[in-house]
Amino acid sequence: MKYVNAPVMKKDAMALVTGKPVYMDDVAPKDCLIVKVLRSPHAHALIEEINITNALKQKGIECILTYKDVPHRRFTMAGQTFPEPSPYDRYILDQRVRFVGDAVAIVAGEDEAAVDRALKLIKVKYQVLEPVLDYHTAKDNPVLVHPEEDWKALCPVGADNKRNLCASGMDSDGDVDGVMKDCDIVMEGTYHVKAMQQSMMETFRTATYLDTYGRINILSSTQIPFHVRRILANALDIPKSKVRVIKPRIGGGFGAKQTVVAEVYPAIVTMKTGKPAKIIYTREESLIASSPRHEMEVTVKLGAMKDGTIRALDLYTLSNTGAFGEHGPTTVGLSGHKSIPMYQTEAFRFQYDVVYTNHMSAGAYRGYGATQGIFAVESMVNRLADKLGMDPLEIRYKNMTHEGDVMPAYYGETANSCKLEDCLRKAADMIGWEKKPLRQVMPDGKIRGLGTAMAMQGSAISNCDVGSVTIKLSDEGFYNVIVGCTDMGTGCDTIIAQFVADSLDTDIDNIAVFGVDTDTSPYDSGSYASSTTYLTGMAAVKAAEQMREKLLQLAAKILEEDITKLEFDGKRVFCEETGKEVSLFDLATASMINNEIALEVTYSHSSPVSPPPFMAACAEVEVDPETGAIELLDYTACVDCGTVVNTNLARVQTEGGLLQGIGMALYEDVWYNEKGVNLSNSFMQYKIPTRLDFDKIRVEFESSYEPTGPFGAKSIGEIVINTPAPAIAQAVYNATGVWVNELPITPEKILKGMHVI
Repeated sequence: MKYVNAPVMKKDAMALVTGKPVYMDDVAPKDCLIVKVLRSPHAHALIEEINITNALKQKGIECILTYKDVPHRRFTMAGQTFPEPSPYDRYILDQRVRFVGDAVAIVAGEDEAAVDRALKLIKVKYQVLEPVLDYHTAKDNPVLVHPEEDWKALCPVGADNKRNLCASGMDSDGDVDGVMKDCDIVMEGTYHVKAMQQSMMETFRTATYLDTYGRINILSSTQIPFHVRRILANALDIPKSKVRVIKPRIGGGFGAKQTVVAEVYPAIVTMKTGKPAKIIYTREESLIASSPRHEMEVTVKLGAMKDGTIRALDLYTLSNTGAFGEHGPTTVGLSGHKSIPMYQTEAFRFQYDVVYTNHMSAGAYRGYGATQGIFAVESMVNRLADKLGMDPLEIRYKNMTHEGDVMPAYYGETANSCKLEDCLRKAADMIGWEKKPLRQVMPDGKIRGLGTAMAMQGSAISNCDVGSVTIKLSDEGFYNVIVGCTDMGTGCDTIIAQFVADSLDTDIDNIAVFGVDTDTSPYDSGSYASSTTYLTGMAAVKAAEQMREKLLQLAAKILEEDITKLEFDGKRVFCEETGKEVSLFDLATASMINNEIALEVTYSHSSPVSPPPFMAACAEVEVDPETGAIELLDYTACVDCGTVVNTNLARVQTEGGLLQGIGMALYEDVWYNEKGVNLSNSFMQYKIPTRLDFDKIRVEFESSYEPTGPFGAKSIGEIVINTPAPAIAQAVYNATGVWVNELPITPEKILKGMHVI
């Protein structure tokens, strides 16, 4: 391998650092109408009257749309493979508004100033209704968030809008109750993870225009171009053949852009006016009307023996999907199915409810439910170690999943590649675990503590999603690689090029990768569920293998040789016996003249399994007992993502994900007042850390070999966010004696707990 497992520079690196026009607003048509949304001031209300007369009179206003002016077809904004598990519970605009920030009207004008004036002149009379703001009381509440009769769920996910249920279910293996009765120790704890924002640099944004054939073209910063096409066709009540989606460079997504948050608004304007339109969310809109992580409360019951053997795990997750059900039925599953399987137990049970409330709807965020479940399970394992007086590393070595183990809680899959134990040892060695006490009082009175945690995730959605790659040999012997996955800064275009380069024995500069256009790209489910390297990467390898065969077929025809005697070295096809050869350049030329063998292949790949990457980490904190202030002194992590494809990108992915997890653990907090108003509506209120805040995040890798992955690779995109919260929570406990079960872990919570102690 020349390129796989090497620090290859991103193919678009120079364009990005030199400020080339690559993002949506750089390449959108210059004459776009400016689109903005009038948003509800109430958490729950019916629109009785809406007067747009004065607003329409404003100079430069092109159109104003209300619920009376748009198609009334229920749809979901969640970007998931059809049939979508998320309920069809939205209209483009609805007479009923369901959270503060919900869409009331769409305004389009020639410039931003005109649109802003018009927004202020729209007069709305609301019938204010009682909202459901506490997700603990949402299930079977007499107040219904979705009382409508045309609400529907396409999949049997346990949804019932007349009970405020977006989803509910249960999975189990073994006799949990019987095993629990036979355990020496039974512990139970409840852990609360609030909604959290993805906080990507580029906010939600889309431009739309009609082409020569009257088709609506969507230019959008999205992770899911093909899903966008289906969702918009459904919402707008037009055939999919009338919709084309083009993805420019994305300025970050982290799951936020797996939901079609903004695309429908300029699209309906273009349909109504025939003119190009664009919408660019403000940061405030991205914080109050977007798709944050699901708030979850996870209750863990754990049964163990005095020697530290964990025999049973019992989880119940209550998830708050907010006003709409985007990703509600699917995120909740990961809270159990990606946390329980890390341990080999005799029995498990996992139950969940996902409820509607009158808060901003949730969506997809890196970790996708596993983050919440891992915080709960890993915290309980740490509490068990403390109760037994055991080293938290040792209790994990004793119970963790190893290579070859069957994981009943992970859909019965086998861990065919697993270096979890090696990862934990390396992370502990890096931080000096054996040389330090778990708790140490410093000369200045501050107290240091150590903590640890493990994590697992998945690699694509098994038996469901599809990755596809087209490879074409072009003039002079270079390759065009056309993908349907979306590079959102992760470098997947570069990784696909690495796979193709090594598979075809060519130079990576001999490969041109083209981003997504639903008219020309092969179908790909999109960039989510940690799928691109594993799923689309394997499609790239298989497509390259087929391209080799095509080259040999054409060469056999030209050289008049038996194909079984020919070899390809990346630059030529040759016969060692006869000395005959034909260059790649000449093959490319020959393919265009009197030829019946097209040197173009498309390969689509799906996988019956989703091999999990594994990770372990250790944290060291210092707490000031007088103020409760926490300083993260050191964070070490080791990842098993199979073969590391790009050593630079893997390290950056891991460091960035850990920083997001640290922010989740210590700072980030979405909170509402008693009327359902989101008060964390700017980066002055919603605090996120930067790389400058933590200079000691250290990352290493332990490579396993995944037999179903390209060159032995698994995913790395999501797992990296999952260890900080439980590791830091334990470190804080060891320093202070306070278990903080609700994120973020703030000085106030620490001081309150210390006061109780």
